[in-house]
Amino acid sequence: MSVEAVDPATVAADDAVPRFWQGLGLPGLADVHVHFLPPRLRRRVWEYFDSAGPLVGLEWPIRYRWSDEDRVAHLRRLGVRAFGALAYAHRPGMAEQLNAWTLDFARATPGCLPSATFFAEPEAPRYVAEAIGRGARVFKVHLQVGGFAPTDPALEQAWGLLAEAGVPVVVHAGHAPVGTAHTGPDPFAALLARHPRLPAIVAHLGAPDYPAFLDLAERYERVRLDTTMVFTPFFDRIVPFPADELPRLRDLGLAGGVLLGSDFPNIPYPYADQLAGLGRLDLGDDWLRAVCWQTAADLFGLTAS
Repeated sequence: MSVEAVDPATVAADDAVPRFWQGLGLPGLADVHVHFLPPRLRRRVWEYFDSAGPLVGLEWPIRYRWSDEDRVAHLRRLGVRAFGALAYAHRPGMAEQLNAWTLDFARATPGCLPSATFFAEPEAPRYVAEAIGRGARVFKVHLQVGGFAPTDPALEQAWGLLAEAGVPVVVHAGHAPVGTAHTGPDPFAALLARHPRLPAIVAHLGAPDYPAFLDLAERYERVRLDTTMVFTPFFDRIVPFPADELPRLRDLGLAGGVLLGSDFPNIPYPYADQLAGLGRLDLGDDWLRAVCWQTAADLFGLTAS
């Protein structure tokens, strides 16, 4: 699959993004859910989305099918000051190589948080410790794609290392878009019962089980939720967020429990849709400031300069 040309319509739609954060008086945006992958894996992921594979389950035309250089440049134009390079392993024996690539990518890319991943395999504690030693500041685990339980015994020590080091891990723990035996609030709650100090960021607000994941974020001090894709017209058609839970989301966000996530570049709409959706919630400018910058700034030690 060849990389497509930059779409002028997408760029034009995203012109609204800098005005959004400037209007809030922010120095920019911090997006905890951005993907950069080695070229071969990136091609395979995009092909899987194109085919509407069984873990996607619906038509999903990726909007930002650009080169790494163009996507980094676009994030900078948007004012995304901090972002990850979230990769995730879908089989044994690949996480360590992914970590080498993503950590090197972050080293060469200002604004990129050094990122790493792991899989349920005996080697996980060793290479998780090595990645932390190399400066990894955020990890990504995809229980749906990986097909393993968060309580797999092979991961017990790895989770403990992250909890001890205070390094956040973005976890796709919810059922959306397609549930598996290892997704949903119950398996994740079992993990937190074993590791209550784990600094976890639940992707997609835990969709579709929003209330249950709000419960967990309220119960565990180090559990946060990211907004990835939620409140966009695309996601609202599939798993809309319940309006009666918005007061809890507001309180959690003001308390530092909600972070901006986008899933860039693997989204079928302009980046601006994510921010427009958050703005339509009418939860207040203080909430938007916390979600779009301040909570991540506190978590990762980001500065305004």
